[in-house]
Parts: sequence; C-alpha cells; structure tokens
Amino acid sequence: MGITVNGIDIDDALIEQELPHHQQAANPLKQSVHEVVLRTVLLQEAERLAVPGEDDDARIEALLAREVKVPQANHEACLTYYGKHPRQFTRGELVEARHILFQVTPSVPLELVRETAEAVLAALKAEPGRFGELAAQYSNCSSGALGGSLGQLARGACVPEFDEVLFRLGAGELAGKLVETRFGLHIVEVVRRIEGVLLPFDAVRAQIADYLTTAAWQRGVHQYLQILVGRAQIEGIVLEGSQSPLVQ
Repeated sequence: MGITVNGIDIDDALIEQELPHHQQAANPLKQSVHEVVLRTVLLQEAERLAVPGEDDDARIEALLAREVKVPQANHEACLTYYGKHPRQFTRGELVEARHILFQVTPSVPLELVRETAEAVLAALKAEPGRFGELAAQYSNCSSGALGGSLGQLARGACVPEFDEVLFRLGAGELAGKLVETRFGLHIVEVVRRIEGVLLPFDAVRAQIADYLTTAAWQRGVHQYLQILVGRAQIEGIVLEGSQSPLVQ
C-alpha cells in the first residue's frame, strides 16, 4: 500500500527529489519520506487556511509565522540562562594537557585494548610520575614521543567528549576513567589551567535573547506539527514524532 495524507497519494517522485538532502541521516529513505509527509501536511493546512506564497517553501514559512507565536525572551530569562551557563560566555580559557591514546583497530579486539588501557591507568594512579614513560611506551599518538603532551588547548579545539573532560579537570588532575572518542581510548591529565574571563552580561544579552527565542520558536513549531499530524489521516507510514529539518 502506498502512503496517503488525508486521502492524497504521496508521489514517489517527491521522495526521490528529497532523498539527496538526507544522505547523512541514519536512514536516508525513511527521513526523506518523513520530510515529504510533513511538508504535505503543512501545505494542506496552508491550503485550508488560504495562506498565500510564491512557492511551497514560502507558503510553509508564512503558515508557521501566522500560527506559531512565541514571546521574546525577557531580561529575567536571559539573566537566568547567563547565570546557569557561565562557561558558554567565558573567553580565553586554556588547559595544558597530555594524554595516552589506545587506538581501536579492526585487527585488535576492543576488550583487549580496554584491558591494556585500564591497566596503564591503574599504574598511573599508583605512580603519577610515570606518565611520560608510559605515554612513550603505549600511546598510538605522535604526542607519545613528547610524553603525551598536547600543549595548550582552547575550549572547542578537541572532539566534544574529550573537550568536556579536559575542562572539567583541575590542574594536575588525572581523569579517573578512560575517555572514549572516535579515535580510541584515552588516559587524560591536565597539567595546568589558565582561567578565562567571563564576558559581562550586557555584552551577550542580545545573543542569549536570540538563542532563547529561537529555541522557543522551534519548540512551538514542533508542538504545532504534532497537532497537525495528530489530526491528519496518514496511511502507509507511522511518523515517529514530528521533528523535522523543516523547522531547524
């Protein structure tokens, strides 16, 4: 059975046209079908409400602008967000760090790599002064020749999971657990920290207001899509929620 939205068949050609836009998705075909169905629901609603537009994209934009209303973020909301996320508005923060990388490869079982890494981590907890020696012996990173040194790093310079650990550790602190990234398993130590400067609230207030207003609008659109999908007669597919790149 084909896919229909309120009795209207979804043309396979529309899905084929949409497919190239979702090649990075886990399931490009599924995401494309999902997107086409949502667009159809929105365009049918625009037709029902006689919302004008030069093309389909313009009609959808006009529909959302008309039907989804969110308040602008006020001073109190911005100040609360600023107080809860100081790191986001801190500039000049640096850490001097070192690591030992245990690279995961198809030829070596992950559990064997993990076992070795855990043993080295245990040895460092017992004798922290051996970091350089063990980095030179075990690290699969070129930094091993430098005792594992990565030099000074700014926030955001590394992959997120590594970055998060780096800027959580204090000076001279060794991460108590292995850090897993797409590169493998890491033993991480922060040698020194250079604290950054928190930007004043007035300098970032407009940025925070834009972020909070945009986030509220996206939540509003998501809720609106849920309402439209909930009352539409959709056959041939079950939509898992109504989140869509249309509204991001």
